[in-house]
Amino acid sequence: SGKNYGRVVYEGLKGGLDFLKDDENINSQPFMRWRERYLYVMEGVNKAAAKTGCVKGSYLNVTSATMEDMYERAEFARELGSVIIMIDLVIGYTAIQSICYWGRKNDMIVHLHRAGHSTYTRQKNHGVNFRVICKWMRMAGVDHIHAGT
Repeated sequence: SGKNYGRVVYEGLKGGLDFLKDDENINSQPFMRWRERYLYVMEGVNKAAAKTGCVKGSYLNVTSATMEDMYERAEFARELGSVIIMIDLVIGYTAIQSICYWGRKNDMIVHLHRAGHSTYTRQKNHGVNFRVICKWMRMAGVDHIHAGT
């Protein structure tokens, strides 16, 4: 549930982490809808920041099927006090540029998760090196990128 997720975010941040991020697969499943998750996550972020006296944050995944939904989620994250949103590579280049443009206009950091990169990077005959994708994403306006583990 969003409540349990928010509790885990709080515990991680209180325990010494500075930032956490949504998993790339967490969007809005029936057991944890995005709006509820955002509310509980930001509650955990704010409680942890107050308890530790340190800046804390969490990357809220705004990835969705339409730009309208992504803008709605990003705006809600901003209204809750988040300074960073997260998107997945699989949304496509035009959508990435669009949400990055929104981020610049709204003073929000945009984090890109590499979800779906292997369709480009693991093709032996015609693949694209992930460094190239990273450069494309920076040119599109992404502030930072999950580049792998």
